[in-house]
Amino acid sequence: MNHNDVVTEEQGLPRLRAAEFFAGMGLVRAGLEPAGFEVVFANDIEPSKNSLYASNFDGEEFRLGDVREVMGGDIPDVDLATASFPCTDLSLAGNRVGLNGTESSMFWEFARVLNEMGDRRPRAVLLENVLGFTTSHGGKDLAEAVAELNRLGYSCDMFVGDAKWFVPQSRPRLFIVGLIDPPEDAEAWGPSAFRPEWVWRFRFEHPGALLHAFSLSVPLLEAPGLAGVIEPVPIDDERWWGQERTAKFTDSLSAVQSERLKNMIEAEQLQWRTAYRRTRSGVAVWEIRADDIAGCLRTARGGSSKQAVVEAGKGAVRVRWMIPKEYARLQGAGGFALDAVSANQALSGLGDAVCVPVIRWIAESYLGPVLREAERASTAYA
Repeated sequence: MNHNDVVTEEQGLPRLRAAEFFAGMGLVRAGLEPAGFEVVFANDIEPSKNSLYASNFDGEEFRLGDVREVMGGDIPDVDLATASFPCTDLSLAGNRVGLNGTESSMFWEFARVLNEMGDRRPRAVLLENVLGFTTSHGGKDLAEAVAELNRLGYSCDMFVGDAKWFVPQSRPRLFIVGLIDPPEDAEAWGPSAFRPEWVWRFRFEHPGALLHAFSLSVPLLEAPGLAGVIEPVPIDDERWWGQERTAKFTDSLSAVQSERLKNMIEAEQLQWRTAYRRTRSGVAVWEIRADDIAGCLRTARGGSSKQAVVEAGKGAVRVRWMIPKEYARLQGAGGFALDAVSANQALSGLGDAVCVPVIRWIAESYLGPVLREAERASTAYA
C-alpha cells in the first residue's frame, strides 16, 4: 500500500511537516498523511516496530533508538510533533507509578527535545495516552505535563477520542493538543462526548494554566460490527481451540455469560463476540462481551492481555485467539503489511498503537485547519 498516495483538500499548498515520536509501526503517520501532513522524522526504540514501519513506508526518516539519545538539533523544521509515549506507568492495568516511572517518564524526554529546538519548536504538538493519565497521582501528573507544555509556549486543549466511532473497538484515549498560537475563540468548554466534566474541572482547578477548547464534533458515523473485521478461518483450521480447551472456556463462564453464549449458539446465523480472560476471586474465568465490538486492544504480553474470538451459531461454538489481521482492522490499518515480524510482535505493535481514523479525524478537523489558518493570518499581516 502507498500511504503517500493521497489528495489534500487544499490543492497547491505544501504539506504540513510532522515529527512522530514513539512512532511504533507508524499508525499516527497513516492518519496524518491523508489530512495533508508529511512525516519527515520518526523515532522508536523497538526493532520489531521499525521492521513494521519499514514494510509500510519508505522508512528513510525513521531513527531507531532511545529517545534519550535524540537531540533537538536532530529534528528538521516541522509544524507538528506527535508523542504517543509509553502508557505503562499511567494505565489502570499497569503499576500507576506515573510520569516518574521508567517508561512513562519518556514524556520528559519529548519535552526536552522540544526545549532544545528553541525557536524552531513546532507550532503544534499532539500527545496521546490512556485515560489513566487524567487520574494518575490524583491528577498531579496531568497538571505537571500541561505546566511543562505551557512553559514551552503551548496552550493546551484536552479531549477524548474513541476508536468505536470508526471501528468496532472500544478504545477511549486522551489527546492533548498544544498550540503556540491557539484560536482566540477556542472556548468550547461545555461537557460533551469528547470533553467530559473532568476537563471543565481541570480548567477551574488550574486557573493559571494556559488552556483552550477548540470546537469539535463527534463523527456521525456508524461503525461496522465485528463481522466486518473477523477473518474467515475454516472450521478445520488448527487455530481453533480443541474440544478440551473449548470446554474449559465454557465451563469457566458465569451463569450470565453461559446464557449469553447459549443464545449465540441457538441463533440461525453465525455471530462473533470477543472475550477476555479475567481473574475473579483468584480463579481464571472468561468473559464474553455483550456488544458487537472488541474490547480495547493491548500488547500481547500474556493471556489476559489477548482477546479471543467466539464464533457461535447454528448449534455450534468455536473459540480461538484473535489474529494480527483482525487487530489491524480494529485499528483502521487493515491494509498494513505485517509479515516482517512474528505474529506476537505484530499483535504487540498493534496493541499499543493508535487508531488510524481517530488520528485522521483530529488532523482533518483540528490540526490541519488551525495550522493553515495560522499560516494565512501570518501571511496577511506580514
